[in-house]
Amino acid sequence: MNNGEERRLNGEAEEDDDEDEGNGRGLEAWERTYADERSWESLQEDESGLLRPIDNKALYHSQYRRRLRTASATRIQKGLIRYLFVVIDLSKAAAEMDFRPSRRAVVAKHVEVFIREFFDQNPLSQIGLVTIKDGVANCLTDLGGSPESHVKALMGKLECSGESSIQNALDLVHGYLNQIPSYGHREVLILYSALSTCDPGDIMETIQTCKKSKIRCSVIGLSAEIFICKHLCQETGGSYSVALDESHFKELILEHAPPPPAIAEFAIANLIKMGFPQRAAESSIAICSCHKEAKAGGGYTCPRCKARVCELPTECRTCGLTLISSPHLARSYHHLFPIVPFDEVSLSLLNDPYRKLPRACFGCQHTLLGAGNKPGPRVSCPKCKQHFCLDCDIYIHESLHNCPGCESARHSKPVAATEE
Repeated sequence: MNNGEERRLNGEAEEDDDEDEGNGRGLEAWERTYADERSWESLQEDESGLLRPIDNKALYHSQYRRRLRTASATRIQKGLIRYLFVVIDLSKAAAEMDFRPSRRAVVAKHVEVFIREFFDQNPLSQIGLVTIKDGVANCLTDLGGSPESHVKALMGKLECSGESSIQNALDLVHGYLNQIPSYGHREVLILYSALSTCDPGDIMETIQTCKKSKIRCSVIGLSAEIFICKHLCQETGGSYSVALDESHFKELILEHAPPPPAIAEFAIANLIKMGFPQRAAESSIAICSCHKEAKAGGGYTCPRCKARVCELPTECRTCGLTLISSPHLARSYHHLFPIVPFDEVSLSLLNDPYRKLPRACFGCQHTLLGAGNKPGPRVSCPKCKQHFCLDCDIYIHESLHNCPGCESARHSKPVAATEE
């Protein structure tokens, strides 16, 4: 009887376990967190006690304006010609699933976004990819200006194995960046997943070598804070941070897209020889100096040695001349003279019944009125005094880099003078 009762009870317990797994209660803690999406945190109470969703747009805008004020607090010289190596840790620690679905998948997705944003912010710069696994550092792509080639190479090499070695990665990167001319800003961004580093020698000597070569090293950790990573960043003038979740990791990596402050020794103004090559005819056939093979149509011809290159910006493999296009040079101009931050319109001014405020955004012409035809949050340009919505504020400062109100006023002045 006792054995029968035990078997019956065990059978009922197994059925209960199956039901729990079916209802989602058998998931791990982190899986339940993502499955539930913590929807209760996206609600808050209004003045009457009713629930309303959090205004994520206003929250994101406030965070953006805080970063904008910090960046524009002081006028400093920026490094516009950057040579950056992104070191990606693909050791066995990158296969951990504390980031959904795994660390390597999250890193690969946001590195792709970072590469495209990097070239949008730094059209004169070049980037390269290095991976660490099995204790060895491998150069995935050389320094270049094509985002598509970097993304394609990265997506095909995402296997994780072995241990990671910061020293081997720094030695490999130092060999490439030490050949960069003095006007180029040498940088390394390490995306590190492991909690240790397996080095063949004294990593402190390697750190001092990078410091002497003026290589700025920054690290974004995905696990926990590590002393050697913090020491590396402090010695070379970089930044060290640890990602709390996927959104925080995206924010941290995109902070490295804008040009950093120039090192004092490199801030001296000097002349740089650059060539503006012409695009070859579509019907022409020539040997590409980048890939060492014949290609038909497209490409650019170096004005000095007449060699053919595939894309810009780059350096001529034959004569070493820096090759760019005029749009690349023009797009770098806004980093030297950025547009001033807009002023937030105060609540007292919005609630003033005697003050007549614009009802539509000057940029997108969408209404600035909220619920009950009450004035919603807005910003105004300190020069032209035009009002803009929060989305236009971010778009103007991140992408457009010109105030539409100031530009329209500047172009309308000669017309007004002619009419008079």
